[in-house]
Amino acid sequence: METIKKTLKISFSTQKGGVGKSTMTILLASILHYRLGFNVLVMDCDFPQHSISNMRERDKKTIMENDYHKKAAMKQFQSINKKAYPIIKCKSENALEQALEYIQQSTVIPEVVFFDLPGTANTKGVLTTLKAMDFIFSPITADRLVVESTLAFTKAFLGLPQSSGDRHNQALWLFWNQVDGREKTSLYNGYEHVIHELQLPIMKTRIMDSKRFRKESDDSSNYVFRSSLLPADTYLMKATRMDLFVEEFLSIVHL
Repeated sequence: METIKKTLKISFSTQKGGVGKSTMTILLASILHYRLGFNVLVMDCDFPQHSISNMRERDKKTIMENDYHKKAAMKQFQSINKKAYPIIKCKSENALEQALEYIQQSTVIPEVVFFDLPGTANTKGVLTTLKAMDFIFSPITADRLVVESTLAFTKAFLGLPQSSGDRHNQALWLFWNQVDGREKTSLYNGYEHVIHELQLPIMKTRIMDSKRFRKESDDSSNYVFRSSLLPADTYLMKATRMDLFVEEFLSIVHL
């Protein structure tokens, strides 16, 4: 997909479910778009559940029904004067074409397009779309099955033959997610030793586990964390080290 050069294609991708790819997509998209001034587009390719598109509908309902979120949304709009980032439903095999079509027709060119893809590589179009990404970020947890599965897929993916249309400057980064503060540091160090031996890059920031990752804003809560219409509260960002992750993310992708 050829677009204006400043538009980056990024995917939080993993072959294991439940390690946070869709949540990370939403958190980064909302922080970049609402707090940091970037324009973002999200391609929801996770057919058939389309969890991010469904989250957007729930977020709209929450803002209409909850005074805290309604006031936060009004204050945000008055402050930044920009619409919510678009979320486009698609299938993996059509994602690149639909993103390009949107960009060509849009008066506001996104600096970043996030692609939320299915968690199985044999789904039609997943590998082709992944090979077109500028950056891939793969979340891992301190679970042997998760680590082994992710490393096996990562090595296989990086070893795929290049075709003439593939990007040769693609970067893939692993990062620790859902880190339990009670777990021994030696456990992570042991896994990282294997990762370094495989010559795979891993981010320095480890994201701490929190029930916030599994809980959306709802009509009974007065905080914002996982939302497609508002950025996460800054104190929750610090508690989970998401603030440090965003800084490192920005330095990697050069935004």
